Amino acid sequence: MPPLEILGAVSTNAAEMLGRQDRIGAMEAGKFADLVAVSGDPLADITELERLRLVMKGGEVVRNDLSRGEPRPRAQPS
Repeated sequence: MPPLEILGAVSTNAAEMLGRQDRIGAMEAGKFADLVAVSGDPLADITELERLRLVMKGGEVVRNDLSRGEPRPRAQPS
């Protein structure tokens, strides 16, 4: 399964299957969302999701490896 389909399956598609697409499943104003941040591009390498740098649940940061003084990866030129 391609990475884009995996990400869709655990977000938009899951919300639709639960009949809750009006409240969850996308980062949109008025929707509830738990968020994760990674250093790389999960579409290029899905294993980036194994290396979480930041986790927000219910609007609270529950993990923040970005604030530990670790060097931040530089953006790759397009």
